[in-house]
Amino acid sequence: MGDTYEFELADVSQRVVALFIDGIIMTFVAGLLIGAIGEIGGGLSFVFGAAYNWFFWTRNKGQTPGKMVMGIRLIKTDGSAITDIEALIRYVGYYVNSAIFMLGWLLALIDSNSQGLHDKISNTYVVKT
Repeated sequence: MGDTYEFELADVSQRVVALFIDGIIMTFVAGLLIGAIGEIGGGLSFVFGAAYNWFFWTRNKGQTPGKMVMGIRLIKTDGSAITDIEALIRYVGYYVNSAIFMLGWLLALIDSNSQGLHDKISNTYVVKT
């Protein structure tokens, strides 16, 4: 028999606030980079966002600064920690969410597990700590 994991899913509102906080941090850091090295362009911005999220999701118990403030964290659907590849897939999923008329984000509002498309493709939940 496998292990059973029990957790409480984070509210979509908690997730939105955490994403907003992380967005402010990333915008501030990107602004510093632009000031230091000039225009960074979309490609470097994508890489910075991927690195930011990868680091916190995989090296900080699934918690970005925004998630820490909101008392939530990212886990795989089986309760384990997210892997490097899953983190990158999940981050790319952010862009997919937005590209399809924001439907990937809105899915979390009606999904029984509050999963957006990015959660579904990376097999993740956001849970309360």
